[in-house]
Amino acid sequence: MASDTAGDTVDAFDIGRIDEVIHGRVRLGIMAYLSGVGAADFNELKARLQTTDGNLSVHLRKLEEAGFVEVAKSFQARKPLTRATMTEAGRDAFVAYLDAMSSLVAR
Repeated sequence: MASDTAGDTVDAFDIGRIDEVIHGRVRLGIMAYLSGVGAADFNELKARLQTTDGNLSVHLRKLEEAGFVEVAKSFQARKPLTRATMTEAGRDAFVAYLDAMSSLVAR
C-alpha cells in the first residue's frame, strides 16, 4: 500500500520489520509462552516447547543476549533451578513482532 504523496510511501509488506531474534520457532515459542505466564522454569519451558536441554539453553541465551529475557539461576531443595522472565524490552519487541507479522498478512 503506497500513498500518492512523494516521500510518504508506506508499504505494509516490509519483511525487514520481522525481528530475527524472535522469529525462530523455539524462540517464538519461548516469547509466546512467557507473554502469557510472565515467568517459567527451565523444565516447564522444555516440556511446553518439546525441546532438548541443549536446544532450549541456546535459544534462551540468544534471547537473553538481546535483552528480551532475563534468566536467573538458583537452588531449590538443593537442586538447580533456572527461571526465565520476559523483560519489558522483550515484551515491547514481542508486540512489535506481532504487529509486523499482522501487517504482512493483513494486506
